[in-house]
Amino acid sequence: MSESQPGRIERLGRRLAAAGGLERVAIAIASATLALAIGLVIVAATGNSPSLFLTEMINGIFGSERGIALTLRESTMFILAGVAVAVAFRAGIFNIGVHGQLVLGGLASVMTILYLAPVLPENTLGGWILIVLGTLVGITVGGLYGALPGVLKAYADANEIITTIMLNFIALGVGLYLLTGPFQGEGIQEPRTDSLPEYADFPQILFSSGSFSLVGLLIALIAVALMYYLLTRTRVGYDMITSGKQEAAAHYSGVNAKRTIVGTMTLSGMIAGLAGAILGIMIIEGFVNPNGISTYGYDAIAVSLLAANNPLGVIPAGLLFGGLARGGSVIGITTDIPGQLVDGVTGLIVLFVAVPELFRMGAKRFYDIGGDK
Repeated sequence: MSESQPGRIERLGRRLAAAGGLERVAIAIASATLALAIGLVIVAATGNSPSLFLTEMINGIFGSERGIALTLRESTMFILAGVAVAVAFRAGIFNIGVHGQLVLGGLASVMTILYLAPVLPENTLGGWILIVLGTLVGITVGGLYGALPGVLKAYADANEIITTIMLNFIALGVGLYLLTGPFQGEGIQEPRTDSLPEYADFPQILFSSGSFSLVGLLIALIAVALMYYLLTRTRVGYDMITSGKQEAAAHYSGVNAKRTIVGTMTLSGMIAGLAGAILGIMIIEGFVNPNGISTYGYDAIAVSLLAANNPLGVIPAGLLFGGLARGGSVIGITTDIPGQLVDGVTGLIVLFVAVPELFRMGAKRFYDIGGDK
């Protein structure tokens, strides 16, 4: 007797839910390949050259030292912002406000360096002191801004999706006001701070691109490792996940669920603030109109979902997004292919890669198969 349709769906769902790491990687690769093939067909249907599209994207990502450096630069930001989202999502809390936390953290970091620069020596040691202090301030400001919706959720039962989205707009508005007022650089007409001192920058290692340093990528990887260890190997991580998903169970086991929810949002905001500090110090070397900054905080939601909210999974997901961002920008510059078409193809790749993982997560919960593999 042939298997019924519901039976086949259930079997597929259980197989997806129980998929191991290697199987999920294989599915992601196959999905990306299929999406790229469909995208190239669409490119050809619009009268453009699919071979030119593919060649320029590959050359943009891997074709030169500068291309690799810029790909890693974008990936660094996606990894940090993705970890910030994953920490909250893994605990069952939806922090949609990473972008606002990143903006305020980055602006605070840059202004700290600019204010302290005149009182510290203008040498390598002074530069590292400025970088460390500026980064710590950025982390603190991002954490405090992340704590605000955490407090509202824990003690006022406010929906964190709504509050974090609204706080994004507030952060952008406050940032723009400060950059057109007290924080605006001297003699600069646009919303921008003064440039950071040349000695307050990460050292160039292997790559000569002034807007990327392997130090920034190393910081992102360290953040990933720390968050993975915290969430999977410590009691604090267990309490975070339990408090977000099963507040009653956490309270029964003696955990202060409300305090843990606030702590989770604070930690997520701290990582976002770190991402903002890296953005200001390594990439912008100052700070600009927040409305003109790449939407790392919003894209990080897709990065985290693609990684199944696993900090380690954020690394390949961040590399994928970094490569697509770099390749797409090159195609838009070096060819006549419309930017909207480039965005559509890259979006198609992200969609095809993310959908199987979303189905897997849904099936795992529906069939009650625990544990992330």
